[in-house]
Amino acid sequence: MGGGPGTSRRIFMAGSAAAGGAAALGTARTARAADHSPAARGSGSVAVLGGGVAGLTAAHELAERGFRVTVYERRALGGKARSMGVPGSARGGRRELPAEHGFRFIPGIYHNLPDTMRRIPFPGNRNGVWDNLVAPSEMSFARTGREDLRLPLPWPGHRPPDLTFDDVRRALTAVLESVRGIPPHEAAYFVNRVLVFMTSCDERRNDTWEATPWWDFIRAGRMSRDYQRLLAIGVTRNIVATRAEEASTRTVASLLEAFLFNGTGRGADGPLDRILNAPTNEAWIDPWVAHLESLGVAFEIGRTVREVLYEGGRVTGVRVADPSGRTRTVTADHYVCAMPVQHARRTWGPALRAAEPQLARCDRLQTDWMTGIQFYLTESAPLLDGHLNCVDSPWALTAIQQARHWEQHDFPSDYGDGSVVDCLSVDISEWDKPGILYGRTAKQCTRAEVAKEVWEQLKAALNDTGRTVLRDGALHSWFLDPGVDGIGTPHPVNEDELLIHPVGTFHNRPTAATRIPNFFLAGDYVAVDIDLATMEGANASARAAVNALLDRVGSDAPRCPITRLYRAPEFEVLKRHDRNRYRWGLPNALDLG
Repeated sequence: MGGGPGTSRRIFMAGSAAAGGAAALGTARTARAADHSPAARGSGSVAVLGGGVAGLTAAHELAERGFRVTVYERRALGGKARSMGVPGSARGGRRELPAEHGFRFIPGIYHNLPDTMRRIPFPGNRNGVWDNLVAPSEMSFARTGREDLRLPLPWPGHRPPDLTFDDVRRALTAVLESVRGIPPHEAAYFVNRVLVFMTSCDERRNDTWEATPWWDFIRAGRMSRDYQRLLAIGVTRNIVATRAEEASTRTVASLLEAFLFNGTGRGADGPLDRILNAPTNEAWIDPWVAHLESLGVAFEIGRTVREVLYEGGRVTGVRVADPSGRTRTVTADHYVCAMPVQHARRTWGPALRAAEPQLARCDRLQTDWMTGIQFYLTESAPLLDGHLNCVDSPWALTAIQQARHWEQHDFPSDYGDGSVVDCLSVDISEWDKPGILYGRTAKQCTRAEVAKEVWEQLKAALNDTGRTVLRDGALHSWFLDPGVDGIGTPHPVNEDELLIHPVGTFHNRPTAATRIPNFFLAGDYVAVDIDLATMEGANASARAAVNALLDRVGSDAPRCPITRLYRAPEFEVLKRHDRNRYRWGLPNALDLG
């Protein structure tokens, strides 16, 4: 993940900013440091392989406990979470237009990642970069050919958007159309299925529901089209990035359950929907790297891991290549493998796999494309204050208008050539279905064709009820994630695929601790409580890896706290009852079939 001069410059600027904000966080940092007495601090060196959220988290926790840490990253720190500039887009002293792999989404169900964010200094912020999170006030399900369903997201301090008479009319129309689209008996059945899952014991979830596709669990095949689009396909492709016909019910329903509790204020770190108030590197990644450097963490950017070397019961080193292709072997006392699974498993040789059988199970884990494209606009489109889900789009598009949320910036003054006033950031979740413009899949289109197709699908979802939301004349330019290459040819590739969750995935996810005493795993594919490829999962897995390392060396340093997903106490007695029924071979008491 190549670095280059631009990366170094951003890290230097962030370092200056972090130093300026250290005084504001002095008390919090001193309290954290006081947890680690000299007798409790770690010793020894650790090589962290990968500089995404998992790798940076591991480096953070290890450095606070006194270990000497070096992070090896092939491209750019932050991994899929990073933002980047559009090359050649800056004019008149402005910064390059901001781009990203996909928009950030940090819901209130996350606890471990926000804890880390609170410990990253940021100038003027009492709670570090966590204070850079802002909560959109609404979200929308955009329906092609029908009024869009626009939903408020209330939270303490919530300021509802200003509404016109036409906004109210359209909102009521959308609600009534949705009510008509899903018959009452289908809605009642879906509610029953959610309650069945919520009262299911862990054994039934891990066994029966893990083996049941979401499509089958909610009986989508015999339901109306709206039921299928909203409750089956919409949920899985737009949120979990897995096809409804394949997605594990355990994964999908666990997420829905967590969001339900979050929406009612139960066990939440914050509002249901949170995003950053500036491009990701400015608001989070660069200050994080600067803080880690202040803790003594070293970074080697542009280093690709070729092989994890194993001999005599231990990892003896790692063979890495520099940007020119020259290789060398780096050594440390301990190794944390924090690369995405599709890259990590290529570095595990036969001897390493023989020593740790769970590495072979990782070959069964599946990844798929979920990639972002940004559209830069010369006028602000009248969308909404939050995320947009185009549930009828063939390519399963989700989007958010960013400038209104980036409170620290005046977009045209700070970015691009001065004519761009907003960035519409779009995630493409479906790359294997034909589009509406060319009749080809996204992988079969060129980059320019993908941009045109996505733009047309957005217009089909938004310009369909007598109001022009997106104008062709307002489109300044676009930027597609550079990790995508070779599209429009027989061999398309994506450097940043996302772990997906077809049935059975849960049982193939490895633990952070391995049988190899100095080798640990971190990443969103590692088994943690949140059963989904997320930044929260990456953060929690890194904490688990650090705890396993501390256990192996017998360290007295405090273990990393790992907060699990919320479990409602009133449901526990129902789950205990269901455990007995499960052991007796009986269905859940609420299960109507």
